[in-house]
Amino acid sequence: MSLYSTAFAQDPQYSQYYAAPLFLNPAFAGSELASRVGVNYRNQWPGLDANFSTFSAYYDTFLEDYNAGVGFLITNDVEGAAGLRSTNISGMFSYELRIAEGAYFRPGFQASYIRRDIGFYENLIFANQINPGDPFGPILPGNDIAGFGEPVNLFSLSLGGLFFTDSFWFGFTAHHVNEPNQSFIEDGISNLPMKFSIHTGYRIPLGRGSMKRDFTHTYRERAFTPTINYKRQGPFEQLDVGGYFYLEPVVFGLWYRGLPYKPVEQQNNRDALVMMMGFHLQSGLNVGYSFDYTVSQLGIQSGGAHEVSISYVFPPKNPGAPRKRDTILPCPKF
Repeated sequence: MSLYSTAFAQDPQYSQYYAAPLFLNPAFAGSELASRVGVNYRNQWPGLDANFSTFSAYYDTFLEDYNAGVGFLITNDVEGAAGLRSTNISGMFSYELRIAEGAYFRPGFQASYIRRDIGFYENLIFANQINPGDPFGPILPGNDIAGFGEPVNLFSLSLGGLFFTDSFWFGFTAHHVNEPNQSFIEDGISNLPMKFSIHTGYRIPLGRGSMKRDFTHTYRERAFTPTINYKRQGPFEQLDVGGYFYLEPVVFGLWYRGLPYKPVEQQNNRDALVMMMGFHLQSGLNVGYSFDYTVSQLGIQSGGAHEVSISYVFPPKNPGAPRKRDTILPCPKF
């Protein structure tokens, strides 16, 4: 029983973390100063029974009269081996502060309803369900663990912040600050650990490309953006280090995930090499695909991980109106 009392689940993750902005940090709600919709899908380790499948959809917009952003996020995650299903419905609020010329800070807040249930519970057999006189006979009804198998409903509070200029950004988040109890056992205690994240990067211009074929009379952008994303939840830590090459409208990404200098339970903390390609179109449409080449002990026979992201930023209602902000958020779209 102590095993089930102390076990806990981790939050899912996306390799294209900037393509899931509300999942990464509630401060991104309304950050485009426009309405935005998006979906993300990740299939991790399809070559194993212990695979993970994650889907999320979001919408956010900017309320100009209040200088604030609001957003909504729905995430569904299924763990293949354990059959653990998690559904997360979140609402977010952010506020944009101009702290200096060309420099902004956005605090963000998030409230989430989380429902979890164990899909494999009906296949479990406990000791008192086996008849010693007829071990291969019919399975007896059992009640070893009171409440086990019933869905768990949680309420989680999270917060974050995002500082940025036209070329640099630094963000941080603390998810599940109230650490709700997620135990499947009646009167059991298994708090969902707080998840911390620090994400930063710098956009480096690489000159300019050909003239755009639109009314702006500007040149296609060329840039390299190195990024870092560190996250920790309970005893687990990971670090994403890499960068994006932006050759408008095409984006290429390459980064490494792991902490090789800090083993976990005497095992090498290496995860994957991530390769990404995407399109960022002037119409507001963004499409990305990434593949995780597994470098952990699971190896590439695990199938790696496939991830697809699609988002669309709606055009402004009044294109000729002056911008609310004199700085464009430099974060990648993928």
